[in-house]
Amino acid sequence: MKREDVKTKHGEGMHFDTHVIANPANTHEWIILFKKDAGRSYFLVNDNEEVESFGRLDDLIHELRELGIKSAEVHF
Repeated sequence: MKREDVKTKHGEGMHFDTHVIANPANTHEWIILFKKDAGRSYFLVNDNEEVESFGRLDDLIHELRELGIKSAEVHF
């Protein structure tokens, strides 16, 4: 899900369970996973539909705040 879509849906009151997980392709990076009802889940992606990854948790937390997300579960 692109940033704009996350902001729009969050602004409309849609609730996501937000998870921070290690990137399976590079375990030194982190990715954001949004889980929704009925078992649907989405990764945060860029404009090219590629999964966004973060080398530093500080940067990822800043991104979550920019998206309006107030809490997330971190999985090591």
